[in-house]
Amino acid sequence: MALQCTPHIAIDEAELEETFVRASGPGGQNVNKLSTAVQLRFDARRSASLPDAVAVRLMRLAGRRLTVDGVIVISAQRFRTQDRNRADARERLAELVAEAAVPPTPRRATRPTLASKKRRLDDKSKRSATKRLRGSGVD
Repeated sequence: MALQCTPHIAIDEAELEETFVRASGPGGQNVNKLSTAVQLRFDARRSASLPDAVAVRLMRLAGRRLTVDGVIVISAQRFRTQDRNRADARERLAELVAEAAVPPTPRRATRPTLASKKRRLDDKSKRSATKRLRGSGVD
C-alpha cells in the first residue's frame, strides 16, 4: 500500500518511518503512560517515489522540518490516539508533497506604460519646483 499524494505521485510505505513517542501538554495520566505522539520520517533526498524537481521543491517547502540529511520529520500529537495522530502525520506529508508537485509559474517581465512614465516625470518636476521654492536663498 502507498500514500497517495497526487494522482501521479504515491509514496511507498517502505520509505516512511514512524516512531511513537510520549506526547507533551495536557492529558492527565494518559500522557505519562501512553506513547500516542507520532514522528513520521521521510527521506526526500533519496526517495524513488518523487521526481527530482518535486523533491527539491519539497525540501525547500519543508523548512524547519528538514534535517541536514534531507529527511523530513513531521510530528503529530494533536489527538489522543495513536491511529489518529498517525493519519494526521501522513495527511500533512501528503499535503506538503502535493504542494511541492505544483511547479511555480515563471515570472514574466513587464514594462511601465508610456503614460505612467510621463506621470512619474511630471510628479518629479512638480516636487522639484516645490522644494526649490522652499529655500530662502539667503543665508
